[in-house]
Amino acid sequence: LPRQFSGLLGTVYRRGNLSFSRDGSALISPVGNRISVFDLKNNKCETLPLATRLNIACVGLSPDGSLAILIDEEGAALLVSLIGKCVIHHFYFHKPVHSVSFSPDGKKFVITKDNLAHMYHAPGRKREFNAFVLDKTYYGPYDETTCIDWTDDSKCFAVGSKDMSTWVFGAERWANLIYYSLGGHKDVIVACFFEENSLDLYTISQDAALCVWQCDTELDGLKPMPPKDAAREKNAAKNDEEFFEEPKGEEIHGKANPNEQETRNKVKYSRVAKHFFNKEGDFNNLTSAAYHKKTHLLVTGFASGIFHLHELPDFNLIHSLSISDQRIASISINCTGDWIAFGCSGLGQLLVWEWQSESYVLKQQGHFNSMVSLAYSPDGQYIVTGGEDGKVKVWNTSSSFCFVTFTEHTSGVTAVTFTSNGYVILSASLDGTVRAFDLHRYRNFRTFTSPRPSQFSCLAVDSSGEIVSAGSQDSFEIFIWSMQSGRLLDVLSGHEGPISSLSFHPMKCVLASASWDKTVKLWDMLDSWRTKETLILNSDVLVVAFRPDGQELAVAALNGQITFWDHENAVQTGSIEGRHDLQMGRKELDKITAKQAAKGKSFTTLCYSADGQSILAGGLSKFVCIYNVKEQILMKKFEISCNFSLDAMEEYLDRRKMTEFGSMALIDEGAGGEDDVAIPLPGVKRGDMSYRHFKPEIRVSCLRFSPTGRSWAATTTEGLLIYSLDSGLIFDPFDLDIDITPSNIRKTLHQKEYTMAIIMAFKLNEKKLIQEVIEAVPSNEVDVVCSSLPDLYVEKVLEFLASAFEISSHLEFYLIWSHKLLMLHGQKLKTRSVKLLPVIQFLQKSIQRHFEDVSKLCEWNIYNIKYALAISQQRGVKR
Repeated sequence: LPRQFSGLLGTVYRRGNLSFSRDGSALISPVGNRISVFDLKNNKCETLPLATRLNIACVGLSPDGSLAILIDEEGAALLVSLIGKCVIHHFYFHKPVHSVSFSPDGKKFVITKDNLAHMYHAPGRKREFNAFVLDKTYYGPYDETTCIDWTDDSKCFAVGSKDMSTWVFGAERWANLIYYSLGGHKDVIVACFFEENSLDLYTISQDAALCVWQCDTELDGLKPMPPKDAAREKNAAKNDEEFFEEPKGEEIHGKANPNEQETRNKVKYSRVAKHFFNKEGDFNNLTSAAYHKKTHLLVTGFASGIFHLHELPDFNLIHSLSISDQRIASISINCTGDWIAFGCSGLGQLLVWEWQSESYVLKQQGHFNSMVSLAYSPDGQYIVTGGEDGKVKVWNTSSSFCFVTFTEHTSGVTAVTFTSNGYVILSASLDGTVRAFDLHRYRNFRTFTSPRPSQFSCLAVDSSGEIVSAGSQDSFEIFIWSMQSGRLLDVLSGHEGPISSLSFHPMKCVLASASWDKTVKLWDMLDSWRTKETLILNSDVLVVAFRPDGQELAVAALNGQITFWDHENAVQTGSIEGRHDLQMGRKELDKITAKQAAKGKSFTTLCYSADGQSILAGGLSKFVCIYNVKEQILMKKFEISCNFSLDAMEEYLDRRKMTEFGSMALIDEGAGGEDDVAIPLPGVKRGDMSYRHFKPEIRVSCLRFSPTGRSWAATTTEGLLIYSLDSGLIFDPFDLDIDITPSNIRKTLHQKEYTMAIIMAFKLNEKKLIQEVIEAVPSNEVDVVCSSLPDLYVEKVLEFLASAFEISSHLEFYLIWSHKLLMLHGQKLKTRSVKLLPVIQFLQKSIQRHFEDVSKLCEWNIYNIKYALAISQQRGVKR
């Protein structure tokens, strides 16, 4: 079945600048090489289905909120429509870009790279052959440019630089302002801001100093360039362009110390104040800032995780608070000035703070290190993830938000799972404990331990949720506990290598254990935990999985093979040679080619689809393979990532990166960069010599299919990726006749032949038409229509109802349909329960979500009504 990228969970912010939408209700956050849009009013998150080649370094948002420019680490840009969620234009700036900003009128945008600023014509509403046309290039700073800010009327902009100067440039050629250079700082300029409707300027440097600059001219006082001078300059520019193949645009060269004649009758700036932020220690560098012009609110973030709120120009301190002990990488304020967004790249943390009420609107944090394991809840509504940082997080699949984090583990979590009732989460860790968490009260209510401390590598719970098992990687034993009492029931020994994977039979109390000793053992839990069967393989066994109906066992081994077993008779029924499908990439420091390295690689995670007909397999590669079990052929390969900021992405290494001294990847270029870690001179006690930049290697650590059969999820180096059915874009008719057309369906509906119309609509299989037909059936006729539906179409109507529940507001009408279908056809459906389980779970997930929303609303309203009644009674008594 065709599936496409649906969402990215587990990562909320990586690096780059945060931006609020035009109305201030949504926040756009760069997540690696993708962007996520957080709808703060409706409490939802969406990751756009587009990606850059490398991690996103900066984002520019158009004033009307319809376009965004995404620029990656090397300067490759995408022009993106936020309405259509698609890429409009590709562009390459040839050098890393530090910042990008649209003018307030939306006609121009400026990017800063190296020591200059480029101004481009912004793409308009008409279709253009080239969306980005260079207008002017501004020279002036000696070192790299860092930040941009525009005046409110788009006449001028300011650019900050690492050479401690700030430059004010005219966006058009003004007679009295072509450029102006401002000094006064002793460190890198972090941010510069114009005052509202004024040329007055604030500049902020990394050493926590703020300069207030006053201009002797108002914005209305800027004089246009006389026509003669303008014509002469245009001709000069045209003559220059003849030497270039492509138009270069106008160039403006600024001087740091212009002579007296050049400054005569020009705009002048004077510094009226210089303020210092309270610093605590040498390392408390100012790292980011944002200014809201209407409310005169300045927010500054520091390397120590502290942020300040000041009122300008008087520099009155409103708040000083700490988020964490990590550097605040980006700050943004929404249009009303109520909400402030903070991004911490070190922790992958995103916060939206309402400063007046001192409360969080949004507080999200991904796993600090990579995710290792995931599991779906039985109704597919939640996903639990475990990471190397020792945290267990639970995510809502419909909103993409994490709503609870358990931090009881003291070491990396290796496996997580839900019990069959969906309200208990179990996690195994290298700290020697298996913990059970309650989703009703959000607490760790059971902790299972072994007699001797063991590092648990895998975990399984039986279908009743009563027996918990975990495999050890150092003592080669399997431990069995009772969920009810928390006691250790038995220790299963017999394996001669670390236990790599455990899986319980879905229908019986049989446990399959895989080990590096090249065997899979089947243990009967009801018969004194004896070994029922031992399956011998040719290579170390890495993962084992039962089919959802329990009739088949899939085993992946170190030699890259996936084998299928009839475990009742201990007979191998088939095998897939998957090593070549895995298609490894070559790491930057590898001495051998990707082709040679792939010979020793294998699948490390397996998962059956909800119907048991396909199997998903992934490993140390950017590909996830989906195989047909019966035919034993590769159906599709999913490329998990196209992000070249990760290692092992390319099949061949670039020869340009190889020097006579070895790979250029060995040179740690990152040290001394943006993270305030400078490699110091000998004897200087600043900087962290242990700090190194490294590329994480792309890998898929865990795969799980949703019980609803609509989606599957993978924990990868990039985060938790979800792929779901792309049913809206394909025409997929079922048992179609020549007479079945939309007009004939509507004619049948008009004649009140509802059952016939539904069958015809499902044959054409167009979702909007099916919805139209079902919603046209009167509620008192639903009973009759349901009883006359053929068995084949009952399943199709149930599947449609489940998907309709997610978007429709006709809650009661669809509940009547679901109730009647299940009551009338329940007995027949039960005979095909294994096949229909994904559809029923999909329906259950949709109804459960509505139930939770409505019950919360009802509870809230009960207290409101009680309060209103109490108030009215009091008033009645007073009267």
